[in-house]
Amino acid sequence: MPNNILIIAEAGVNHNGSLELACKLVDVAKQAGADIVKFQTFKAENLVTKSAKRAAYQIENTKNDDSQFSMLKSLELKPEEYIQLQSYCASIGIAFLSTPFDGDSIAFLETLDMPFWKIPSGEITNYPYLRQLAQTGKPVVLSTGMSTLVEIQTAVALLKRFGTPEITLLHCNTEYPTPMEDVNLSAMATISKATGLPVGYSDHTQGIEVPIAAVAMGAVVIEKHFTLDKTMDGPDHKASLSPEELTAMVCAIRNIEKAMGTGEKRPSASEEKNLPIARKSIVAKRAIARGEVFAEENLTTKRPGTGCSPMLWETVLGQRAARDYTEDELIEV
Repeated sequence: MPNNILIIAEAGVNHNGSLELACKLVDVAKQAGADIVKFQTFKAENLVTKSAKRAAYQIENTKNDDSQFSMLKSLELKPEEYIQLQSYCASIGIAFLSTPFDGDSIAFLETLDMPFWKIPSGEITNYPYLRQLAQTGKPVVLSTGMSTLVEIQTAVALLKRFGTPEITLLHCNTEYPTPMEDVNLSAMATISKATGLPVGYSDHTQGIEVPIAAVAMGAVVIEKHFTLDKTMDGPDHKASLSPEELTAMVCAIRNIEKAMGTGEKRPSASEEKNLPIARKSIVAKRAIARGEVFAEENLTTKRPGTGCSPMLWETVLGQRAARDYTEDELIEV
């Protein structure tokens, strides 16, 4: 049976600007069983001003100076390296994806013929960006961190207006790592009800329990950052999963996916054999002579469940025994 939950292993910029490390991240994602490995494509000069400050988590986790520009410049990959990455992904059997952060990157990634666009939370209010992506006519997966319901609805309307055929929304909190009290998984249902669109979850908490819970709550896509080593220098390593944790998360999601089932309540194939063992039948509490009336005093219920169901108790009471019964013998009516 094919997987229904799409698992995006977010390599992001955890390659630290190295194609070699990027390929190692692809290997980890493949070995973990993820469906897609995703990177980030940008030109620092198109993304931030030279004086833009870093976020607190970026300052804490990098040894760079005080500007976002210099940090992001060190994390860029060249266009030809993304082409090599996509080719490498194809060679080992995992889908390649990269999120564009500027117009030039959208135009470049469009030449790589990716199956859909993944829009990061920070671009949900970027009109020119959303319009350019929508005009390609590809499906979109949109993260909604830091946004209000109105902002989500506005972005969805804009994408649809300019040609996006399918949209999946990801509930998200854009803090690295996200405190548990700020996750608000219940917002998944709110977003789904307000938009009528499929909803998933992009996770920035530490550990794997929250994305697993999101799957149990109906998430159709899970996105999670991972790294080769959490102690590496870089903005996202600390809030990312180790290779072992990524594998454990994928395994758990696949198990939950199986466990969700069809929703129909009936005995499963595996448990049907236990019906006669676990259920009970009406049996003789003591020896009963032929012609004696069945009553509360001479009947009881015991395993196995191969005889007359205890749910027929009132039907059996008052009838006369057609033959002699020994203690514990199954009653026949």
